[in-house]
Amino acid sequence: MNAPLRHPVLPAPAQVAVRRRSEIVPLRAYLADPDESWDAIAARPSEPNAFAERWFVEASVRHLDVPADARMLVVRAEGQLIGMLPIIVAPKYGRMPVRHVENWLHYNSFLGAPLVRRSFEAYFWHRALALLDADPDAPSFLHLVALDGQGPLAQALRRARTGTAVVHRSKRALLQSDLSPNDYYEATVRKKKRKEIGRLQHRLAELGNVGFSRLTVASDLDGWIDSFLALEASGWKGRDGAALANARDTENFVRDALRGAFAAGRLEMIRLDVDGRTIAMLVNFLTPPGSFSFKIAFDEDYARFSPGVLIQLENLKILETPGIGWMDSCAVEGHPMIESLWAERREIVRISVPLKGKRRRATFAACRALETASALVRKAL
Repeated sequence: MNAPLRHPVLPAPAQVAVRRRSEIVPLRAYLADPDESWDAIAARPSEPNAFAERWFVEASVRHLDVPADARMLVVRAEGQLIGMLPIIVAPKYGRMPVRHVENWLHYNSFLGAPLVRRSFEAYFWHRALALLDADPDAPSFLHLVALDGQGPLAQALRRARTGTAVVHRSKRALLQSDLSPNDYYEATVRKKKRKEIGRLQHRLAELGNVGFSRLTVASDLDGWIDSFLALEASGWKGRDGAALANARDTENFVRDALRGAFAAGRLEMIRLDVDGRTIAMLVNFLTPPGSFSFKIAFDEDYARFSPGVLIQLENLKILETPGIGWMDSCAVEGHPMIESLWAERREIVRISVPLKGKRRRATFAACRALETASALVRKAL
């Protein structure tokens, strides 16, 4: 049995009838009886992750196609919740038909970090890996996708077990600065592009009254969600079948998630109107000390005015929001619009971790050898 790892002093525990232990349980069963302190950890996490908060996970499981074997890995100390991570058994590792444990994300989840109590990163991974080592339903190794490569959780994981490897890296745009929105804009965007954007703003103003607004009143929420879904479906995503409203399950998921985010004080929605017509909308999740730009939509009839760029300029005001130090774009690497406006980058990694057992370690070693050989071949070519 692994020796217990010393951890920081826990706050006084709440009065509970039964002291719960670290465990791996079916995801739906956990959501039927979650830890009461889930939201409290989300308020003071090691790393903010909107996609691991209760309102997002519950909406995801309620409406989306969740793998039947999805489970929640839950770490507790002295009966108190330390952190949790949804996991599945994935059938393939890249192109290799190797079953392995993986953190569960869906198409609209953009960060895979577990939600962990601040200062308990080492303890969380110590207990999480011990649970997986002892779990007969955990094959081969653990593979974690969409982690912040420079964050405390990834750093603690790499220290937690010998052989842990970062197997993929990418970078996506991040907004983080002590500058004012206007100073940041001038420092980041070249003068020629700023001049062109100014010209577009003047041309748009010739069509009527241009204004930005933010959702503030609960009674307006469903109307704003309706407008966003309709706006997104009106463009290329709707034509290609990729809009959220193209499928009932994803539409219901986003409605439920945004309602939950608003109730938790996590939702920001921004709208750009011209004479009362909405031409662009932006959905952000505010998770102090960070935030996430979740979705954007714009009216293609106004594409010549670059409404997506204009609403992102309004979004620079997040730099003035108390308690928010950065915003993750959640955009793919190389996104032309966002990377031309935001100067900072966040390293997003995939990490593979060996589990104990001769067969597991042999499988892990074979997969890593194939990955290394493939990388060498690609580099040579």
